[in-house]
Amino acid sequence: MSNKDKKNNSLSITIVGASGDLATQKIFPALFALFSQNLLPENTLFFGFARSTLSDMEFREKITKHLICRYTPEHSCERYMSDFLEKCFYCQGKYNSVDSFLDLYTLMREKNVSRKSNRIFYLAIPPDIFSDVAKAIGDSALVYCRDDVPWSRVIIEKPFGKDRDSSDKLTHEMAKIFTEEQTYRIDHYLGKEVVQNLLVLRFANQIFKPLWNSDYIKKIEIIWSEDKGIEGRGGYFDNYGIIRDIIQNHLLQILAMVTMEEPNSLSAREIRDKKVKVLSKIPPLKIDDILLGQYVSVKNDNIQLLGYTNDPTVPDSSLTPTFAKVKLKINNKRWKGVPFTITAGKAMKEKKTKVKITFRTPENNIFCSLGSCPPPNELIIRIQPNEGIHCNIVNKIPGKKLVFHEQRLDLSYDTAYTDHVIPEAYESLIMDIIDGDKSLFIRKDELQTAWDIFTPILHQIEKEKIKPTPYSFGSTGPKKNINE
Repeated sequence: MSNKDKKNNSLSITIVGASGDLATQKIFPALFALFSQNLLPENTLFFGFARSTLSDMEFREKITKHLICRYTPEHSCERYMSDFLEKCFYCQGKYNSVDSFLDLYTLMREKNVSRKSNRIFYLAIPPDIFSDVAKAIGDSALVYCRDDVPWSRVIIEKPFGKDRDSSDKLTHEMAKIFTEEQTYRIDHYLGKEVVQNLLVLRFANQIFKPLWNSDYIKKIEIIWSEDKGIEGRGGYFDNYGIIRDIIQNHLLQILAMVTMEEPNSLSAREIRDKKVKVLSKIPPLKIDDILLGQYVSVKNDNIQLLGYTNDPTVPDSSLTPTFAKVKLKINNKRWKGVPFTITAGKAMKEKKTKVKITFRTPENNIFCSLGSCPPPNELIIRIQPNEGIHCNIVNKIPGKKLVFHEQRLDLSYDTAYTDHVIPEAYESLIMDIIDGDKSLFIRKDELQTAWDIFTPILHQIEKEKIKPTPYSFGSTGPKKNINE
């Protein structure tokens, strides 16, 4: 959408589940960031919809707590906040009620939302009520029939089902109201700046293009860890576990970006076609390809860190994994024989997300004849925290003796781009939705392919009640490896 189009169009953005943490801590701050940069259409209004009984003023106070001025000078911040909040309105109602969404429609008309205004519906709600909410929205005649002008678009957050069958059912039910073109399945990791930079890193740098294959790459690891436990979120997490919550979506998407073939263009269709193609070459996981863990209590500096099943929201007998390490392979020419490992865990030693690419040590290296072979080169893409790209190269320490030293070539975003504010993931993705750019959103066939990799092993784990290996809160995970 051009700047001219943005000025000429009106837009209503409805956040369903507006009183929840996702809406107040992520979505509304992202909308304010876009608003404060004048990136939204002039006639944009924001509507919160939820079951909580709130006045407009109470609703505005609730979201104000999380608004920060990242893009505006402090002297004008208060004015921007005031202008933004004046455009925020609240409607209380039941999620599955047509009458409640008709109340929303009435509120929109009262606030002079044009009948031809573009409409976005952000479902910041549990996935098990997506279908009911979509049906209520559709039955209240708030959805335009086609993704044309004016358009309607719906945003849904993962998890998209619990396995292939439930995912297909959700897709089928949502499609009764919103077309595939109108549906934006959001994965906020794809909005992170370093993840978006993967295509540039791979395909704009000639130094990497010829090396990005099994001839030169020994292994690739994707590592996600969080230094917190579930902290009262057991009602959600215990129904899904770490594989569904993190690996099958966030980390598999990163793997696809790292391993996909070069697209013929930067169109959404081309990029998503290449992602689907590489994911389709990953065979379903087997039990020998996976290690499961669950964190347990530990005393640290006289502070008792509670284990997973000690959380009051988790059943004492729960076997839900909070840690998983999976080994994948990609059956195509580029990646033949390269092992891919994805690790994710809660209550770990540190918080981090990174991709670690280890290159092969050249055979018959001349330095090996001296009794000390150089270590392999590594390329590390750090997604959070402290975004950056680092390459470990081998140097000689100055002096008469030949002593190898690994030196890091460092691109840290916080020092390299001091004149730029790095957008939050939700800011980038919401702007793409307004522009109609689906490059970073998950297509139906891509979702199906991802579930095909994990569904068999998830069913086996649950059927056989496989017990996860315990690991201490604050550690690096279970003290064993896959296949042990």
